Amino acid sequence: MIEPGDQLFRRESGRLVAALTRLFGVHNLALAEDVVQDAFCRAIEVWRVRGVPDNPAAWLMTAAKNRALDVLRREGKVRTYAPELGRLLETEWTLGPIVDEAFSGELIADDQLRMMFSCCQPRLARDVQIALILHILCGFSVGEIAGAFLASEAAIEKRITRGKKALAGSKRLFDLADADVEPRLEAVQRALYLLFNEGYHGAHAASPVRAELCQEAMRLAFLLHDNPRTATPSTHALSALMSFYAARLPGRIDGAGHMLSLYEQDRSRWDQRLIERGREFLNLAARGDVLTAYHVEAAIAALHADAQRTEDTNWGAVVELYDQLLVLRPSPVIALNRAIAVAAHDGAQRGLEALRAIEGHDRLSAYPFYAAALGELELRLGHIDVARDHFNQAASLARNPIEHTFLLQRAAACEHGNGGR
Repeated sequence: MIEPGDQLFRRESGRLVAALTRLFGVHNLALAEDVVQDAFCRAIEVWRVRGVPDNPAAWLMTAAKNRALDVLRREGKVRTYAPELGRLLETEWTLGPIVDEAFSGELIADDQLRMMFSCCQPRLARDVQIALILHILCGFSVGEIAGAFLASEAAIEKRITRGKKALAGSKRLFDLADADVEPRLEAVQRALYLLFNEGYHGAHAASPVRAELCQEAMRLAFLLHDNPRTATPSTHALSALMSFYAARLPGRIDGAGHMLSLYEQDRSRWDQRLIERGREFLNLAARGDVLTAYHVEAAIAALHADAQRTEDTNWGAVVELYDQLLVLRPSPVIALNRAIAVAAHDGAQRGLEALRAIEGHDRLSAYPFYAAALGELELRLGHIDVARDHFNQAASLARNPIEHTFLLQRAAACEHGNGGR
C-alpha cells in the first residue's frame, strides 16, 4: 500500500503545490499545501478500497484540481488570490479554464521553476532556502529534513516558518522575466549543489548516501535547462557534475552496506548512462565564456569517469584543476582533496606535506576524513602505528555508524601493513 511519504506522493507534492500557488498566490501557500494534503488523504482512503489506479499521478492531479475548484467557488469572496489572475477566478466562464490551464504539464514545470526562485530570495539564509526547497518542492517532512541535516525538528520548523513568512510578503511567484534573475540563479544553483552534496557526502545516521536527495537535486536542476534565462553554462556545469557523481552511487556501498573508497569501487557498476549525460552537459557548459567552480568540479569528475582504474587517472590534470578550484572557491575541504590528488601523482610523502600545509587545517579537526587521509598516507609510507592512531581518531569523529565501521576497518587493516590495498 502506498503511503504519503513514498516517492510518488513526494514527487507529486511539489508539482501540485506549485500549480496551486499559481492560482492561490504565494500568500496562500498554506492553503495550497492543505489542498494537496486533502488529495493525498483522499487517495489513501479510495486506493485502500479500490486499489491503486493505473495512473496515480493523474488521479492525484484530478483530486487536487477538483478540491481547488471547490475552494475557489466557496471562498472566492472572502480571500484574495493570485493578483495576476484577478477577476478571472470570479466567474464560472473563466474559472474552469484557468484552473485546467494551471494543471497543464508545461505550466506546472514553469511553476516549479518559479517556486524554486521564490524560495531562493537572496535575503534568506542558505539553510532556509534549502529547507524551503525540500519542504515545498520535494515534499520532505520537517522530520526528514531534520534527519538529513542533523538538526532538531524545532530548528527546521523555525527555518521553514521564517522562509514562508518571507514568501508571503511577495504575494506572487517570482517572474523569470524580471531583471534580477542572475543573483537568484546563483542562489538556486548553490542551494541545489548543497542539497546534492548532502545526499552524496551527508552525515545521516542511517546511511552516508541519501540517493533520494541526489535525485531531487538533479530533478530540480534539470528544470533550469528548459528556460533560456536559466539554461546557462553554469547550469550545464552543475548538471554535469551532478551526473558524474550520481553515476558513482551504485558503487559507493557494497552488498553488506559498507562504504567503499574510490580505490575499492567496482567501476563496472558506475552508471554509464549518467556518465554520458555528464559529458553532454560538460560540452554545453564549455560554450560560454565563464568559468565557475561547477565547471572545474565537473571536469575533475570527468577525469575520474574516464579512467578504467584509479591508477589510470590523469592525476596531474586533477591536481591542476584543484589548483583552479582553490582560486574560485577556496576551502580546507577542497585543499584536502587536492592533497590526496598530489599523493596519487607525486607520492605519499608529498601528499602529507600538502595536507599539513593546508591553510586553516584546524577547521578540519572535527572532519573525520582529514584524519583518515593522514592515516592512508602514513600507512603507504609504512608508519603502521601512526596510521592506526589516525584511523582510530577518524572513527571517533565519524558522523554515522557506517562511516564509523569503515574507519575502524581501515584501522584494523593496518595490521596487514598495506591497508588491504
